[in-house]
Amino acid sequence: MIEIKKNIISLIIIFLLTITEVNSNENKILFKLNNDIITTVDILNEIKFLSTINKEFNNLDKNKKIEIAKNSQIRQKIKYIEILKFKKNLNLDDNILENIIKNYFINLKIKDLKELETFFKEQNLNTKFVKEKIVTDFLWKSLIYEKFSKNVTINKNEIKTNIAKMETQKEYLISEIVFEISENKELNKKINSIKKMINEKTFSEAAFTYSISDTSKNGGKLGWVKESMLSRIIKNELKLFSIGEFTNPIVIPGGFLILYIEDIKEVKNEINKEEEIKNIIEKKTNDQLNLFSNIYLNKIKKTIQINEL
Repeated sequence: MIEIKKNIISLIIIFLLTITEVNSNENKILFKLNNDIITTVDILNEIKFLSTINKEFNNLDKNKKIEIAKNSQIRQKIKYIEILKFKKNLNLDDNILENIIKNYFINLKIKDLKELETFFKEQNLNTKFVKEKIVTDFLWKSLIYEKFSKNVTINKNEIKTNIAKMETQKEYLISEIVFEISENKELNKKINSIKKMINEKTFSEAAFTYSISDTSKNGGKLGWVKESMLSRIIKNELKLFSIGEFTNPIVIPGGFLILYIEDIKEVKNEINKEEEIKNIIEKKTNDQLNLFSNIYLNKIKKTIQINEL
């Protein structure tokens, strides 16, 4: 019965994908999370949004796009529900929102709210939908910082010592898949499924499909990362692999991490060391907060009643 429902939902969304404009009569409720809902239009907008910010998403087949968009919307709705426990609404001052937008869409070179509205109107994407995604993401990160920043541990002396010794260091162009399992007995099955998709499709598609990290919407891309910003465990694991290869699953708090090495380069440490130390501390802090975010989101998900209608 559940499988039949999923097939019906997929057919509804595929039908909507063939229509240039969706009217209110065609909007169907697909999921109910406590008292909040996810509709066919939400899924359609999510697909358009993901296609806009990551061109590789366009290469996926329709069923895969639907599944990824569905999971992304469920994660966002869970965050939304949790945020409203601490805030009355999701409103932000326009000046704050503009600054967030500049960072969020840096690759698209969108500078302000007016450009945002123009750009997404051209993409036939609901601007209100996009704003809500951006604000939810920002407020969720703020909530995670308030709750867990005191739990972040950074060895600043070790960082300073390492930077002082380095004349050159490696930089890795890497992507990530962060995944979790419900029981230990499913680990090998999950790993084999991920590896199969990486080998038969692409790492990006596997990240879209399996990763619970916020980077999943970008196909798991982390960009260039200096080895000084990596933990000792991750650094040692990367040393075992070459360009074009992906690591074994690395145990991290709340799950597992697989990294794909797209490129490697050696760079001289002709840097402002104080600035470099500051950047490393910021990167390591964000990495730990992202782990806390994944753990907390998973914990909240278990308390929310999710019904597929």
